[in-house]
Amino acid sequence: MNKRNQILRTLMLAALCAAAPVSSAMAESPIHPTFDTLFEPLLADPMEPRIAVMPKLDKKQLQLDIGQSADLYQNKERTFAAGIDFGTWSLLNRTNDFKFPVDCIDYMFGFNTTFRHQLKESLLPFDEGSVRLRLSHISAHFEDGHYDGVTHQWINPGESPFGIPFTYSREFINLTAALSSPGRRVYLGYQYMYHTIPGRISPSSFQAGAEIGLPSDAYLAADCKLLPVWKGDATGKTDAYRGTWNLQAGMRMKSIGLESVRVAANYYSGMSRQGMYFFKPESFTTLGVIVDL
Repeated sequence: MNKRNQILRTLMLAALCAAAPVSSAMAESPIHPTFDTLFEPLLADPMEPRIAVMPKLDKKQLQLDIGQSADLYQNKERTFAAGIDFGTWSLLNRTNDFKFPVDCIDYMFGFNTTFRHQLKESLLPFDEGSVRLRLSHISAHFEDGHYDGVTHQWINPGESPFGIPFTYSREFINLTAALSSPGRRVYLGYQYMYHTIPGRISPSSFQAGAEIGLPSDAYLAADCKLLPVWKGDATGKTDAYRGTWNLQAGMRMKSIGLESVRVAANYYSGMSRQGMYFFKPESFTTLGVIVDL
């Protein structure tokens, strides 16, 4: 019995010795997920991962966004970060009895890195510069709200030049550079699609925007993109672009203790953000709520 106890004590001691380095390594892990990202999400960019419910004022539809960006690693100086992006952008139809059948939905996931630098003695009216680089995949799909359960057919199949359903998939690199200081920010962006279905569309798009804080926790923000226009003719070449605007006026609900909640109104005009309608221009106004985690 004493010999058995001695063997057990020896095994327990060996296990503790083996576990100590593992515990130390886990305690020193560089991965610390946080929603407090070094690169603050762009307020007026409708393709930014976010949590939002934005009903359209002139149509019986609403936009439902569920997603977020998170930094998995930040260095101690908070000048470099690496993280992930994930999100969905859904277009819902508003019907009676509080029902919202989903017309279509886009799924996005990817990785990002951020570099941030303090601007000292700068001639510009900004005290910080930051750059975010993203590598992402996005796909889109029609859902039950675009399907007639009585006739067992897709709704308005003639609207799509590809038929219904069709495959929409894009992989792209996105680079955004921003200058900021408390209460204001300007930014420029470029996106390159290195793979896309449907094809025959320019791989490049361009972006610019500005944000400015106002009294009483209000703000104004504008996001403008030059997006390639799909052209389905025999040339197989797309060289046309269309400006796509999203103007946002909002207010943070800090006065009632909801610091992470924004009430915002948007005016959108340009190419649809939904992949199933990427070839279709549209214009609408929304009013809703955005939650910043």
